[in-house]
Amino acid sequence: MLKINRENLKTSHQLIWFIIDFLMLGLLIINLTLIIIDSTYSFIAVQNLLLEHAPRVQQLYQPVHENFLFLDMIFVAIFLSEFFVRWGYALKARVYDRWYFYPFIHWYDLVGCIPVGSLRFLRVLRVISIIYRLHQYRIIDVTQSRLYQLVAFYYDAFMEELSDRIVIKVLSGVQHEMDRGSPLFERIQGDILYPRREMLTDWISTRVAKAASHGYMPKRAELRIYLEHRVDHALKQNLELSRLRLVPVVGPTIQETLEDAVGDIVANVIHQILEDLASTDNHGFIEDIVQVMLPEPGAGEPDEARNDALIALINEIIEAVKDQVRVKHWRAELKQ
Repeated sequence: MLKINRENLKTSHQLIWFIIDFLMLGLLIINLTLIIIDSTYSFIAVQNLLLEHAPRVQQLYQPVHENFLFLDMIFVAIFLSEFFVRWGYALKARVYDRWYFYPFIHWYDLVGCIPVGSLRFLRVLRVISIIYRLHQYRIIDVTQSRLYQLVAFYYDAFMEELSDRIVIKVLSGVQHEMDRGSPLFERIQGDILYPRREMLTDWISTRVAKAASHGYMPKRAELRIYLEHRVDHALKQNLELSRLRLVPVVGPTIQETLEDAVGDIVANVIHQILEDLASTDNHGFIEDIVQVMLPEPGAGEPDEARNDALIALINEIIEAVKDQVRVKHWRAELKQ
C-alpha cells in the first residue's frame, strides 16, 4: 500500500495539481476496472454462466453493458477536460517551447480517450504517468510498495540470468578463438600484456616478496632444521662419503665435519634465496622471468610451449570469471 507524504503535499507549490492527480487516478482505476468487467461480460459464455448461476447479477448488469459506451463517454469527457486544462496551464507557464508540444508529449492521454476497446487500455499509461509524477515529487514512494519490489526483484533476476548467459557465451567464444589459433592471442600478448610488462613485474615481485616474508620468515628455524635433517640423511646414503669412516683415526671426524658443512651450506643458500625473494631485490629476477615469458613482439621465432602456457593461463582466468558469473545473486536474495 502506497503511503502519502503529507508534509511534502502541504509544502508543495502544486497542491491543486496533486489533488487533481489523485482524483484522476481514482477515476482511471474505476474506469479501467469497469472496462475489464465489461470486456469480460462481452463473452457469451460469461453471460450464459451468470444467467444460469447468478441471474440477478446478469439482469442488473445487462443495462450497464448495453449503455456502456455512454458511461465510458462520461469518463472520456472528464479526462479530456482535465487534458485541456493542463494544456492551457502549460501554455500559460511556458512549460514547453511550442504550444503544440504538449499533445505530442502526452499523446497517450488523447489516444486513450478514443472509445475503442484496444485503445482504451492505453489509459494504463496515464495511470503510470500520474504515479511517476507523484513519485518524482516525493508525494508517494513507489519503491516501498510490495508490487514494485516484486516486479523489481524478478526484473533483476531476469536481467541477471540473461546477462550471465550472454557473458558466458562471449567468454566461451573467446576461448574457442584462442584454442584454434586466431590472432586474438597475439593481440592479447602483443597489445595488452607486453606494454604492461613493468606493471606485471611490479605486481608479481610484490606478491612473491609478501608470500616469502609471510610464509618463510616466521618458520625459518623449522625449515633450517628440516633441510639439515634431509641433507644429513642424503649424505649418509652416499656410498663414497661412507667410505671416509674407513680412514684410520680421522675418518669419522672428517665425515661428520663434512656432513655438518654441507648441511649448513645448503641451509644458508636456501635461506639467502628466500630472503632475496622476500625483499625488493627480487625485482630484477622477476623482470627476467617476465621478459622470457613476454618477449618483444617479432623478436625471434615463437615458442609454442610458451604460447601454450600463456593460452592455458588466459583460459584459466576466463574460467574463473565464468565461474563467478554463474553465481546467482538473486537466489541468495530470495533465501533471505
